[in-house]
Amino acid sequence: MKIKITGIGSYIPEKKISNTDFGEHVFLNEDGTAFGYPNEVIINKFKGITGIEHRRYAEDHFNSSDLAFFASQKAIENAAIDSETIDYIIFAHNFGDVKHGTIQSDMLPSLATRVKNRLQIKNPKCVAYDILFGCPGWIEGVLQANAFITSGMAKRCLVIGSETLSRVVDSHDRDSMIYSDGAGAAIIEASDDETGMLSYESGTYANDEANYLFFGKSYNADLDPDTRYIKMYGRKIYEFALNTVPAAMKSCLDKSGVKIDEVKKILIHQANEKMDEAIIQRFYKLHDRPVPQDIMPMSIHELGNSSVATVPTLFDLLIRGEIENQSIQKGDILLFASVGAGMNVNAFVYRY
Repeated sequence: MKIKITGIGSYIPEKKISNTDFGEHVFLNEDGTAFGYPNEVIINKFKGITGIEHRRYAEDHFNSSDLAFFASQKAIENAAIDSETIDYIIFAHNFGDVKHGTIQSDMLPSLATRVKNRLQIKNPKCVAYDILFGCPGWIEGVLQANAFITSGMAKRCLVIGSETLSRVVDSHDRDSMIYSDGAGAAIIEASDDETGMLSYESGTYANDEANYLFFGKSYNADLDPDTRYIKMYGRKIYEFALNTVPAAMKSCLDKSGVKIDEVKKILIHQANEKMDEAIIQRFYKLHDRPVPQDIMPMSIHELGNSSVATVPTLFDLLIRGEIENQSIQKGDILLFASVGAGMNVNAFVYRY
């Protein structure tokens, strides 16, 4: 038995933030000292590395669970199902609901429970829970749905990835320009044909890598040191990703029995354009193949890094033909992959 995505939906906030909007920010080094060059130089260098020109922030009156609800509604409608028939709601996020203008995370009740409530699902056997798995959370949720369905524990699952990272960033940290908000959701069901998931790979590296992403104080020493923000060791993450993600993707592809030349698209977590390009190049180098043109659809230029939401949103945009010069056809082989806090790495091969 295989599982497949029968419905997909995403929510992209309307609030568009351009790189130029960071022109007046006071960016500081980790030790609190000022940079020796103007913000224009910082921003241009940032764009050259990450590829990000715009990102989206959630409207002030919406929380992560609201974005998730909107995406879930679209996925349910796309799948043309009765929401009462959903057996599991699996919600991947990192920081819960963080109300605009506050710094406190709210996860009681769980965000999955909040979405179930908003969807007005009355069936108590529809189990709703959250997972914390860093940026690879949505893919991990799909793998969990696969386990439930193939074991007979479920017939239909709703897997969500939603985040409002803009509310947990240190405005004095250059890395704050990377993060964005958004949500993606998918209905997962058993496949009775040749389509669906063919293989998967997942792992957690928690020795030296455990704290590559963490909660830390602001670079501005005048701010409350007990207020924490998302922080990362970018160079270490970059090196880790290049050393582990291509190998995980290769292992996943090998398990599927699919040849590298059959892969039509690679949907990778939208973390950093240069890093994603380097991962793909190394992946194809492992197969002694050149990187095919247009193999990697990208949304990061306009949407930034919305963590768990990037991959399902990218898939939704690709299916709807909203990514320039990118399309897929029935029967195409897709490779999904992600890397993030944990450090976690996962992937799955999918026949569309």
